[in-house]
Amino acid sequence: MNKNNKGLELVDGPLNVQTITNNWYTAYKDSNYGAIITFVGIVRDEDEIEGLSFDVYEPILNSWFNTWQEKAEKKNALVLIAHSRGDVLNHNSSYIAAVCSAKRRVALEMIDEFVEDFKKTAPIWKYDLKNNNRVYAKDRSTKIDGAGILAL
Repeated sequence: MNKNNKGLELVDGPLNVQTITNNWYTAYKDSNYGAIITFVGIVRDEDEIEGLSFDVYEPILNSWFNTWQEKAEKKNALVLIAHSRGDVLNHNSSYIAAVCSAKRRVALEMIDEFVEDFKKTAPIWKYDLKNNNRVYAKDRSTKIDGAGILAL
């Protein structure tokens, strides 16, 4: 596990949802937040894939995450994220996000914006696992603005 950036966890393989969300709850329940909203992404069994595999470009991810932390701080909130690197088989989690805030409305609105922006902007490349091979999932990928050669 990599915890270079407070609130950002990168994990090799599938995420342990119970451990991560319980750790977040334990860490922040006494911080006077009125809401902790989580989103758990699960790899679906579709298109005959065995799972997904992920490559992460950490420098851009850290910068993106820091921008979101700054947005959250202005609203007396905190954003958290855990994401997988490498292979994650079907029916396992590869992505967990959370927003802690004093007011529930802030957390509810921010979790939606945060998850959508992550899917659109984060420098994470997704591959289908088929027949023990990684196949770039280009049709389900989004070009990252300003990524240059990393846009694939």
